[in-house]
Amino acid sequence: MSLRQLKWTTIVAPLAFLVLVDALRRTVRVDFLQAWPGDLLIGGIVLFAVLLFSETVFGRIERMQARLEQQNRELLALHEASLDISGELGLERVLQKVVDCAAELIGAQYGALSVPAPNGGIEAFLTAGISSDERQRIGSLPVGHGLLSVVLSEGQRLRLADLTQDPRSVGFPEHHPTMHALLAVPVVSGGKILGNLYLADKLDARSSTFSQDDEDTLARFATQAALAIENARLHRRVHELAITEERERIAREMHDSLAQVLGYVNTKAQAVEELLGRNEVERACQQVRQLGEAARAAYADVREGILALRTSLSPHRGLLEALTEYVERWREQSGVAAELVVEPAGGRLDALQPAAELQLLRIVQEALANVRKHANASRVAVRLVETPTAVEAVVEDDGRGFDIQRARSGVADAAPHFGLATMRERAESIGGTLEIVSATGTGTLVLVRIPTPVLA
Repeated sequence: MSLRQLKWTTIVAPLAFLVLVDALRRTVRVDFLQAWPGDLLIGGIVLFAVLLFSETVFGRIERMQARLEQQNRELLALHEASLDISGELGLERVLQKVVDCAAELIGAQYGALSVPAPNGGIEAFLTAGISSDERQRIGSLPVGHGLLSVVLSEGQRLRLADLTQDPRSVGFPEHHPTMHALLAVPVVSGGKILGNLYLADKLDARSSTFSQDDEDTLARFATQAALAIENARLHRRVHELAITEERERIAREMHDSLAQVLGYVNTKAQAVEELLGRNEVERACQQVRQLGEAARAAYADVREGILALRTSLSPHRGLLEALTEYVERWREQSGVAAELVVEPAGGRLDALQPAAELQLLRIVQEALANVRKHANASRVAVRLVETPTAVEAVVEDDGRGFDIQRARSGVADAAPHFGLATMRERAESIGGTLEIVSATGTGTLVLVRIPTPVLA
């Protein structure tokens, strides 16, 4: 009964009852009912009816309130579970949290999540309520036979009081825990089954079986779980694309720098061989000296490249920590005085997304590499500035600088040989901008500005 129906019942029922009593009193012509004992009897009947009616109405209201409170608790638990799984980005952790939260939300002793493989069968099978030793004794992953296949292939819900009595209950391995009550729902997104949730055996002492409310709650949770799984898969895909893109950049940079240096070394080696064949020892020695300079430069580039690749980011190691370590080690390797300044002081620089942090780190590393190779500087400053809308990185040296206009026109040796285009490409890939300020004899300033996400 709805609240609207209950409201009209409390109005109509008493009126109808009073009309009925009065009609009976008028119809039944008994002297007893006309005297005061009759009035007393009728009053008692009315009082009893009022008490009975009040008990019925308020009992209904209490049951409705209890149901609303139960639904509120379920919705709160569903909301908390959804927040818990949506806060994860790693696919494996999301899948495990989905099955853990589902078992906790419904109050089940056991839980499982199967993930179908693209070519059929089961790609992953995660459990809750089963220890690692029990999993090892059970053996290999299920292949999707029996009751598993009903949800796995057909996308149907299942709610059984005792699965052992179902004829489809086959294929359980020898050391599998004994289970009775079963609740299973598919995890669906865009018409595609991403996984299947299975819960077994209620922990509630009042009821050993799953209810229709449990099924509806689990189905709602499965919708939230589907979004979290899709988000985690998208994050993995973006991460894989970022790795591929980074590898391609590294390959281009190696081709533009190390490969050309090695080609130069090969040319010089051939020249030395030819000069020695003509007994031009002095000219051959000059070529050998140039060869040595090129080899030392290549060695420095390789060391710097290894240092840059080893300086990585992680959930426990942010941009500031990585740059602090890199600048210190770069100063030791290059012999150029370098300092890192954060503005405002004490800032954590944690407003950027992980992909933006990585690109900013690589841009600063490339700028410092250009300082070492081309600037002939004695000092360089790296400033990180955090504003309400952006993070800016400034790399400024006191070196010889270069002519910006000649560099833009493509004149050879007018700018650092490599890296400027790569830095600009990295900045633009994350929605940032790159600005270079330099002139011959005045040093060089590299400014990269990356907008930070605006939180509503």
